[in-house]
Amino acid sequence: MGNSLGKFAIWMLPLFLMGFGLPKNIEKKVDKEIKDYFEIEIFEMKPALLDSGKHLELPSKINENNFFRLFDEQTPIGYVYIDQAPSKTAKFDYLVLLDNNLKIVRSKVLIYREEYGGEIGSKRWLRQFEGKMAGNRVDHESNIDGIAGATISVRSMTNAIDELLQSLAILKENEVL
Repeated sequence: MGNSLGKFAIWMLPLFLMGFGLPKNIEKKVDKEIKDYFEIEIFEMKPALLDSGKHLELPSKINENNFFRLFDEQTPIGYVYIDQAPSKTAKFDYLVLLDNNLKIVRSKVLIYREEYGGEIGSKRWLRQFEGKMAGNRVDHESNIDGIAGATISVRSMTNAIDELLQSLAILKENEVL
């Protein structure tokens, strides 16, 4: 019994160290971006996708652990989406901040784990997504600039943002958001 309890405690430890299912290092970066963009010190994050949207097939994996409604006191101020996308041999973590109208106001690569391709984390390149709204399309061949030496990461981030925008459109059409 003692041995199995020890295994249980070790298995449960990561669950207690995470807020909203996010590792602490990611959570700190998300907090910083929210505070910086919205110019607030105190905010609340609540899961944005409740049971009403779980039956829908979405291009992005949106759930209660990666898509949140942001509040300044009781006032809704926007949304935050946190996910991972593949690079050549690993995955990178990114976030997308949206306003109340589901328009992208900021995107950020939080952690990039490859030797090459990290240029997708530049503010200049990421600004291309700002202003895009639910239902808009983004594509690395037509309306998003490439980066020499970061082709895989450019495609991956662009596809991830496009899938998010299409998912948000489906949620909006079905009156989930």
